[in-house]
Amino acid sequence: MYSGLCTFVIVCEICSLVLPLMPSFTPLVSSKLPTVGLTIFTQMSKLATEHQAINLAQGFPGFDCAAGLISLVEKYLRKGLNQYAPMQGVLALREVIAEKTESLYRTAYHPETEVTITAGATQAIFTAITALVKPGDEVLVIEPAYDCYVPAIELAGGKAVFFQLDPEDWTINWGRLRALVNDNTRMILLNSPHNPTGSTLSANDLLQLELLTRDTNIVILSDEVYEHITFDNQIHQSVARNPQLATRSIIVSSFGKTFHTTGWKLGYCIAPKELMVEFRKVHQFLVFSVNTPMQYAFAEYLSDASSYNYLSLFYQEKRDFFNHLVQSTRFKVKPSSGTYFQLLDYRELSDENDIDFARKLTIENGVASIPVSAFYRHAPEQKQLRFCFAKDNEELERAVLKLQKL
Repeated sequence: MYSGLCTFVIVCEICSLVLPLMPSFTPLVSSKLPTVGLTIFTQMSKLATEHQAINLAQGFPGFDCAAGLISLVEKYLRKGLNQYAPMQGVLALREVIAEKTESLYRTAYHPETEVTITAGATQAIFTAITALVKPGDEVLVIEPAYDCYVPAIELAGGKAVFFQLDPEDWTINWGRLRALVNDNTRMILLNSPHNPTGSTLSANDLLQLELLTRDTNIVILSDEVYEHITFDNQIHQSVARNPQLATRSIIVSSFGKTFHTTGWKLGYCIAPKELMVEFRKVHQFLVFSVNTPMQYAFAEYLSDASSYNYLSLFYQEKRDFFNHLVQSTRFKVKPSSGTYFQLLDYRELSDENDIDFARKLTIENGVASIPVSAFYRHAPEQKQLRFCFAKDNEELERAVLKLQKL
């Protein structure tokens, strides 16, 4: 017993001598995204919270989803459907998406092999790029562009090639875009209705894209998360409307944008079988499957087209209400054609760059927005801010009252 105690003391003494001599280890980190920090949306929302500003910056609705949808989620929670869904998504939901797509765009997608449910649109975009873009491939990115596109391209080892919309009317000059296409062009990234500009593609745009990609191996990744939010009697020009484009396109959409449920992080993508096979190879290891009871709820809810076909009129009324109020300010406005965003020109108010002006507007005037330059790699000189009008009318009124004081 005595000798055992001595052994313990000796070991402890040895440890006390050895431990300080052990070298510390700090792993070297070589960032794969060295230029990426917090997104502008996180920054501006944080600033809005700190200064108790009205947040018209981050793009989420300021009202709740339909009570019937919540009831359906509760229904399927209580039915015990709380385990993994199939990797591809609940079949009933994929079937109703295929039916909706064919009804709207006259193109058939097989629910078993050509529709996949995702954890939001951002995951779908990342998955598609990861699956199809190899090191050295070029991806045409049309700016201003949503901020998740380029990091996904770079992580896949691809090269983003930038093309800017005409800032006068946010249209595509197809001749200039065509000049950027070469043998290394693997993908063209589209977004319509467009965030942040609120512009939309026309039927002629789809025809020009068809001509541009004919006899090539170029894949189209079409971000159509605002497909149900178009204004002034415009019809959404999904690439699915064009039979030739449909054969080479992955289309991404979002339940969050459509049904005021951005926090649920549910979306989907549709694509021809050959592309979807590759998409699912990545999807199964990235998230495997997504929220089960909510998928069943959406499957039942989507069976009634009135759950989404009211949205264009609903948001057009919001747009018109907000823009009418803005006319009492010194901001200049050209009505958006889709999405729930509106750009406002502030050149009569300040010579500051848009990032500084957006920060000042948040801190000193109590209204948060997003500077448009944040959507560019190398932004041209512009003086425009993006405002989200998916808010209650009272909140929009309070925001514009603050803007009137400028």
